[in-house]
Amino acid sequence: MATKSTLTQHWNATSITFLVLSILGLLGTLAFNVIAAASGRDFLGDWFGSGPAVGSLGIDLLIVAIAGSVLIIVEARRLGMKRAWLYIALSALTAFAFTFPLFLTMRERRLVALSMG
Repeated sequence: MATKSTLTQHWNATSITFLVLSILGLLGTLAFNVIAAASGRDFLGDWFGSGPAVGSLGIDLLIVAIAGSVLIIVEARRLGMKRAWLYIALSALTAFAFTFPLFLTMRERRLVALSMG
């Protein structure tokens, strides 16, 4: 019986779903960040200074990102996943909409691996 390579093993529908969401999060935020940079916009000024509704959304996303970062650290330690801090650091360079589903992808794969022994 042939065994799967390390790159292709432990994938299931949940991990693939999270990976697709991660890619969509990267591409979606990248597109708008490029537009903002190309037009010389004040990114943080636009985010927090464009009225109460946008400010509310900014705080909402900030709190979710902080809670998600705590979850990343706690879950990674619990499951023995290494270098979890990279997901948080990478989110500062890309977007949490990319790194959080990416972490969930790798977490799901780890759970599958642990359940297989």
